[in-house]
Amino acid sequence: MSNSDSHSSADLFSSPHIGLGVDIVEISRIERLIGNWGDRFTNRIFTAREQKKCSGKFSALAVRFAAKEAFVKAMGTGLWGMTWLDIEILNHPNGRPYYVLHGGAASAFSEGMWKSCALSLSHTAGMAIAMAVANKQIDTSG
Repeated sequence: MSNSDSHSSADLFSSPHIGLGVDIVEISRIERLIGNWGDRFTNRIFTAREQKKCSGKFSALAVRFAAKEAFVKAMGTGLWGMTWLDIEILNHPNGRPYYVLHGGAASAFSEGMWKSCALSLSHTAGMAIAMAVANKQIDTSG
């Protein structure tokens, strides 16, 4: 391979059109936070629809928290300009999770020219993990 054919590892593994975010959460951490702070914590982090869907199951709440973290990592913005309640995780009738964005999260998504964000969730007895893959709109106008 000549020097002109070589690429840095950053060139090979990054794309300005894709955002990737992964987060893993100890379910016991969410259980402790809810035990210590109760509704003050859950109402600050989870929408009413999320709370209803999770029915107080710590694993379901933990995986949604991980999904919110994964989203802000995929956007590359952190939580700047948005709240946890701006990022909502719901499920299609077949169980597939998806994001519903409100307020600052919806603005950041639009302003960043993102067009979609796929989400995958999983958990074991002790850990919850989420992965978000966002795709940007590609300007083909010239």
